Amino acid sequence: MPQPILLAATASLALPSATPVKEPLGEPVAAAATHAREAANGLLTGVWECSPGRWRRQVLASEFSHFIAGHCFFIPDDGEPIELCAGDAVLFPANCAGTWDIRETVRKSFVIIP
Repeated sequence: MPQPILLAATASLALPSATPVKEPLGEPVAAAATHAREAANGLLTGVWECSPGRWRRQVLASEFSHFIAGHCFFIPDDGEPIELCAGDAVLFPANCAGTWDIRETVRKSFVIIP
């Protein structure tokens, strides 16, 4: 029988050491860390944190995110910038491409839907 996946207190969860993002756009180069667990049905859930900087979005699967801390913008390739702060939630559809502009270190919980 399937069991719930507990992520613990996401606001204080210790994350592994941050590493530079794969496609930075200028300085400073943002660094990100992820704690994730995959469920038997292929869903990936976890906590992600990223320092200030600009870079291209990497995940092209559908993703639901709830922002716990920080301030940022997501600029879709074909749309208007979306401002995100602690308490906001967003659903990225599959193949949603664009640029992250992290202004204040962001922490979010997420579910990636295959």
